[in-house]
Amino acid sequence: MSDSLVIIPTYNEKENIEKIIKAIFSLPKAFDILVIDDGSPDGTADIVKTLQTSLGREASAVNPPEQGEIGGLFLLERSGKQGLGTAYILGFKWALERDYEYIFEMDADFSHDPKDLPRLYEACAVEGYDVAIGSRYVSGVNVVNWPMGRVLMSYFASKYVKFVTGFNIHDTTAGFKCYRRRVLETIELDKIRFKGYAFQIEMKYTAYKIGFKIKEVPVVFVNRVEGTSKMSGGIFSEALFGVMRLRFDGWFRKYPKLPVK
Repeated sequence: MSDSLVIIPTYNEKENIEKIIKAIFSLPKAFDILVIDDGSPDGTADIVKTLQTSLGREASAVNPPEQGEIGGLFLLERSGKQGLGTAYILGFKWALERDYEYIFEMDADFSHDPKDLPRLYEACAVEGYDVAIGSRYVSGVNVVNWPMGRVLMSYFASKYVKFVTGFNIHDTTAGFKCYRRRVLETIELDKIRFKGYAFQIEMKYTAYKIGFKIKEVPVVFVNRVEGTSKMSGGIFSEALFGVMRLRFDGWFRKYPKLPVK
């Protein structure tokens, strides 16, 4: 069993899921993978089940691989699309029930490069940060093959969050992250209210308000080549108005105390 778990929410990712799993398992460092599939009608979950058999991995934690070996492949299936945020919350709780020290968020479509996982891991495990963010904007604008409108919307959304909240992070909507276990143990996961882009903002902002150390690790974001984007205008609307609510909460909400190391 690895000390690290990569959580990958999926909906209709049959073109990418096998490739991304094999890419992660090919890394020098061992990472376990938890796929959370929202009833994909294209058979994404079936592909994962086939890989569990062909790679010799089981869906349960029985006889997990030893440290340093290829990680375990696990699958949770849900009925219908229930939102990105709820998928990650489920995955966080699953990880906390086990012995994972480092828990990652990652997309299935290769917009997040698996080769960057060890860099996020190192920021937390070696450099001592509590949260590592794979940042598109900490060293310029590192986005490939996105329409200009999407680039501008995403970039200025992060600027907007920074302006409204005073939260000094360049890429507040980033979905490529590593959390140390103690962060997810401290954040009151059942009180995280948002499901889309605002979920990513809320998790970072909550970690910041508690006092956790956060580092942005520069990455290059590449727009998906295969499959269909799940982005929608409603997701950005949630982020726009959700940020105002986060700022209001920041004035009055009592956040959990930073745990003693």
